[in-house]
Amino acid sequence: MNLTINGHDLEVTPALRGYVTSKLERISRHFDQVVDIRVLLKVDNLKEKDLRQRAECNIHVKGRDLFAESAHADLYAAVDELADKLDRQVLRYKTKTQDHNHEAVKRLM
Repeated sequence: MNLTINGHDLEVTPALRGYVTSKLERISRHFDQVVDIRVLLKVDNLKEKDLRQRAECNIHVKGRDLFAESAHADLYAAVDELADKLDRQVLRYKTKTQDHNHEAVKRLM
């Protein structure tokens, strides 16, 4: 799994990099076919400070690309929300790709 963390108008500190890495490990724990993860952390120049910190993520899994974004006043809260969104998407994709063909139950007479 390749993990790339970039900052736009923001310096990615080692503490922030470690926090993002620890949050995204949950995704690789649930689904082992993750090929590439790209995270973009940025600060928008909005007048309201409620949605100023943004976190975006592209995940390339076997057969599909997943995307999620979140915005919050705190960057750590935005990363938490982003990890929750991605976790739900990955679990939904995993259940869709699993083989659900079960053999029919034989009747006993």
